[in-house]
Amino acid sequence: MAHKTAQQLIAEARQRVPEMTVHELRELQARSDEFVLVDVREQNEWNLGHIPGAIYIGRGVLESSVEQRIPREARVVLYCQSGNRSALAGQTMLELGYADVTSVAGGWRDWVGTGGEVAD
Repeated sequence: MAHKTAQQLIAEARQRVPEMTVHELRELQARSDEFVLVDVREQNEWNLGHIPGAIYIGRGVLESSVEQRIPREARVVLYCQSGNRSALAGQTMLELGYADVTSVAGGWRDWVGTGGEVAD
């Protein structure tokens, strides 16, 4: 069996999990659409700041925590630092039966870089 690289896994996840930009996320927030915004970064990253309204479920505990916190029928938007971990988390959520999952391309880096509000 051929082994995959991390980049191959991320590329596969990005093919399966739809992405949105931080500008599209802001539009979603402005419309007051119903969705669950999930930060999948590490706890120390979350503690330094996060997108207002987000909940924290670290990628390392996603599989064991998400079902108790988010219903499968919810619209879920995931973000991490750059969009890699959120794409992988999105793929995991699809495998867990979540149908409406999106990853934020550019993640926290783009959110802050474009002047996004920061909660702490």
